[in-house]
Amino acid sequence: MPDDSSANDSLYRAGIKYFNDCDFFEAHETWEELWTDYRGPARKFYQGLIQAAVALHHFGNGNIHGARKVYHTSRNYLQEYRPAYLGLDLETFLSQYDRCFEIVLQSTESFPRIDIDPELIPEIHLDPAFSGVDEE
Repeated sequence: MPDDSSANDSLYRAGIKYFNDCDFFEAHETWEELWTDYRGPARKFYQGLIQAAVALHHFGNGNIHGARKVYHTSRNYLQEYRPAYLGLDLETFLSQYDRCFEIVLQSTESFPRIDIDPELIPEIHLDPAFSGVDEE
């Protein structure tokens, strides 16, 4: 299935809106729709965003064990796209993401009870110069 840059951009931005509204399940679903048929250079980037949304969803629902696990996989996927990709400043985003998960990462318990701090939830803001998904 050929990539449709306009549809990809629309799904990318829709996922960002859900993410910033803290609707992490819908962000995950939206980006997964994009990722499923996509075979370009941003594939692992989208997978990293999906995993970040899943990690935050788990964290918000008290599944700290799952949140911790998916946090690490999401960072691994996004790492290769630093410092910025598709309009997203990954240095800033990952710094905020790390701060949000700091209490989870410091916990030595297997199944701790930790509440997510709404003030620390990262947001995604695209560079204003970013015009859309650039297919290589």
